Amino acid sequence: MTGESGASAADSLPSNGLDLIRRRIRVRAWRRGMREMDLILGGFADARVGSLNAAELADFEALLDADDDKAFAWFCAGSAPAPFDTPLFEKIAAFHEEASR
Repeated sequence: MTGESGASAADSLPSNGLDLIRRRIRVRAWRRGMREMDLILGGFADARVGSLNAAELADFEALLDADDDKAFAWFCAGSAPAPFDTPLFEKIAAFHEEASR
């Protein structure tokens, strides 16, 4: 939840709390069940999860809860429905677009 200062509750976590979230995300990103999504989310997590802020980490966790088939279709189409249509989704898509060049 965002307070008056614009910071979310996750922003107030100590850095070791964010590190635990980052580690959990990396594990979940590589254990999707659909190999294509493992590569999309796991590859991005390995490369960039350390630089994500608390809000982006929350968006990543929400994306990890999405159904693999649907999320894969969103990445193939280059857009996702709300609430998954976030700057993080765009970062992940751009990361893989750059990697494929």
